[in-house]
Amino acid sequence: MNYPTLSALNSKSLVPVPGGRKSSNFGKIAVLVSSDQDFKNIRSNSLKPKASNFYLSTLFTDKEKVSYAGPYIGAPYGVVLLESLIAKGASKILVLGWCGAISDTLKTGDLIIPTAAISDEGTSRNYIDVCDDFPIIAPSASLTNAFGKKLGKMELKFTNEKIWTTDAIYRETPEKVEFFNKRGACAVEMECSALFAAAHYRNVAIAALLVVSDEIKPTEWIPGFRTKEFKEARKKACKAIVEFAGELT
Repeated sequence: MNYPTLSALNSKSLVPVPGGRKSSNFGKIAVLVSSDQDFKNIRSNSLKPKASNFYLSTLFTDKEKVSYAGPYIGAPYGVVLLESLIAKGASKILVLGWCGAISDTLKTGDLIIPTAAISDEGTSRNYIDVCDDFPIIAPSASLTNAFGKKLGKMELKFTNEKIWTTDAIYRETPEKVEFFNKRGACAVEMECSALFAAAHYRNVAIAALLVVSDEIKPTEWIPGFRTKEFKEARKKACKAIVEFAGELT
């Protein structure tokens, strides 16, 4: 790689991260919610939280001083939100998103807590020492384990999986699916590896919960967005992440 990303890791950015005014209501816990539907679900179940514009998204803080930001899509924009949440004082970040299954072991409606993400996106390379064309980036082990224990107490079935993060949702070709599946990935989404990398760089803890929304087979795509299984799983995931975030405060 000729571009001096590696040598610049310890160099201060010329563009500061805008933290804005730090409110006394803004706590140490923040949740990034990628889906607009899930964000509205969580917001509607809070006690009339005051919301504000947050870039192209919305930000609100509930009575437990947990801040929620969303929706968002893609690694670059997700990391913009993450950086600003950290600048505002967040030190533990939870992520709620969707993913596509690329393994027969997963079905629509399954819940995944990622233990690692293979980076096939460009943002993470600005936050880590790149020693591989497709680096593997892990979330916080302690926060991830605690999240899993919470789902276990709620009697929610989930699996810990390695996932693949891509920039190009409409270029998930059979060859790419096979390539990343052979590297251990069971699902694909668009943000986690970059979010994990940026959180590690900023020395904050991060963990994620993903709902399987569709299945990508070697010769076909099976969307599950309208299925009962997916809708029910999303409700459970929203409830789980809200409860877990509240317990962290």
